[in-house]
Amino acid sequence: MLPPEDLLTAQLRRVARAGVPADPWWLVQVSRGGALQRSALAQAWDVTVRSGLGGEAAAALRSRLLSGPPAPEWAHLLDLAESHGLSPLTAAECAAAAHSRDRPVRQAAWRYLSGLRDGAAVLPERSRTPADRHEALLLSAAWHRSAPGHPAGEEFRRAVEGLPAVRPAGTVVAQSMMLGRLEEPGAGPSGGMSVLVRALGDALTATGRIARVLTLATAGGGDLSQGLVSRLGPEHWLLRIPVPGAAADPGSGPEARAALAWWTTRLLALEGARPGVVHARFADDASLAVADAARRSGARFAFTVTPDPHRTMGERHRGVGKAPCTEPAAALRADLHRVFAADLLAERCDLLVTIPGPEGGRELMTHYPHLVRARGARPVVSPPEGIPPFVPADGDGDLGEQFLRRLFGGAGGEGGLGPEARGRRLFLTVGRLHPVKQQDRLVEAWIEAGLHHRTALLLVGGSARSGTAVEREMRERIAKLLSADPAARRTLACWPALPNRQVRVLERTLAGARGEGTCVYVCPSAKEEFGLAVLEAMDAGLPVAGPQRGGVPHYVEDGVNGFLLPTHSTSALAGRLAELAVTPPQALARVAAAGAATVRERYSVAGMASELAHAYERLDVESPRR
Repeated sequence: MLPPEDLLTAQLRRVARAGVPADPWWLVQVSRGGALQRSALAQAWDVTVRSGLGGEAAAALRSRLLSGPPAPEWAHLLDLAESHGLSPLTAAECAAAAHSRDRPVRQAAWRYLSGLRDGAAVLPERSRTPADRHEALLLSAAWHRSAPGHPAGEEFRRAVEGLPAVRPAGTVVAQSMMLGRLEEPGAGPSGGMSVLVRALGDALTATGRIARVLTLATAGGGDLSQGLVSRLGPEHWLLRIPVPGAAADPGSGPEARAALAWWTTRLLALEGARPGVVHARFADDASLAVADAARRSGARFAFTVTPDPHRTMGERHRGVGKAPCTEPAAALRADLHRVFAADLLAERCDLLVTIPGPEGGRELMTHYPHLVRARGARPVVSPPEGIPPFVPADGDGDLGEQFLRRLFGGAGGEGGLGPEARGRRLFLTVGRLHPVKQQDRLVEAWIEAGLHHRTALLLVGGSARSGTAVEREMRERIAKLLSADPAARRTLACWPALPNRQVRVLERTLAGARGEGTCVYVCPSAKEEFGLAVLEAMDAGLPVAGPQRGGVPHYVEDGVNGFLLPTHSTSALAGRLAELAVTPPQALARVAAAGAATVRERYSVAGMASELAHAYERLDVESPRR
């Protein structure tokens, strides 16, 4: 028998999927629950209020809010009200919540009061925790919205003053990168997407069709001291969405959706912002928040849809591959929630963006049958993903020599490889430390095949400091694998993430190194939707090997311009690595040259930007909003 909360969550999801309004009084009664239940409730609430039951919804909220003194539940209820412009409480009735000792309650009250005509009458002028930059900015932003020109809003005004107030003529596009830090690809949850959106934003404005690009990214801790606006390139601007704490991705959970949507709406309303199109790429609550903000801002919404999370869920719970969670019920709940989020985003978008892949998207339509039924109801584009060109710079040679000294001047671990590794074939992998990237499986297969006695391995990725819990777990798994064999410890090096440009210098250095063994780039991921890091390695002139599952087979032909790896099992991966370890250098060189040509001819970020810019421009001008 399922626990009551799981049953309620499923019932709320059915309401949201069916698009049939529920009784607002019942929705308010079931508002106490965990984060996943509240996320499903928020969507059922949206369906209900937008169906014309806003008056009843406000009455139900008022009854519940006035049934006792402010309690933790108020945070969720006030956000339900604010998100749809409902006013169940007067400013005076919300005063106690605005001064509550409960942080989530007072912050939700500030967001709610910022939308009331007389909300400033009870907003505090100073935060209870003035050293908390996030809370201070939130209160100042609430004042700025409620009482423009009031001194209490000055901190927010200073934080956004970098964005030119004049909106350029033409289409303005906002794109979200709400997972990890844009500045640190490969650390924490930040991956190749942070590299892509930065390069793509510049390329979009270079097309001449897109007037301005706004890249939305979460920021916490010290990042907020830089303000909320920074220039990334000509007419490409970074808008930082404040989140509590210092973590890189604290805003990705269901509990943060309302706050993320509020902040995103505030920043998109700035003079000089106001996009015509907003594009999200991940199936999570942060993207749902971005979709909410796009609707409130009157912008069209684009979403990149992929076979995940549906594919991962199906495989994980059929026992295929490795689950990153040891508690099956928790993994199932998380997967169901991501599937729910992906389905909602695909339904809500005005433009569907798909990643080119094998079989013409047949797998995608298998997981999203409703998209087959809706074909023709909205535009669909499948732009080729791409990477920016590498531009050589003074000092690249010196940096490359530093990398070689670091790599071959140690005794294994983070310092570098032991001297016996010099001249051996080197396997290189670059990416964030995460179970789906399977660096631990790569190490296990490398040892199982006995390759630690005749090759070397360099892993690049993960935070330079302690990192996230997931990173620590992956490091512990790798350390355990190495602990039994001194030879493996001396011929494997683990480096923390490097800036993207340094990664590309490292790859070019290893591709052109003389007197060292041939380097092969290996991507051991369970799957890659596309594999931008693989493309970068190909572009550098390295022979590459990537997973058979996902998007890599779309551009890698096994044995021709790269190699495909069976990453679903350790033994299969070990066998393929053993083959690559003895492939003649001349054969690897031919494959590497063909791979570099593939990238040059087909996978530039400029080509991706050109196709997307055309789609954005048409959407902004021609398509109805959903």
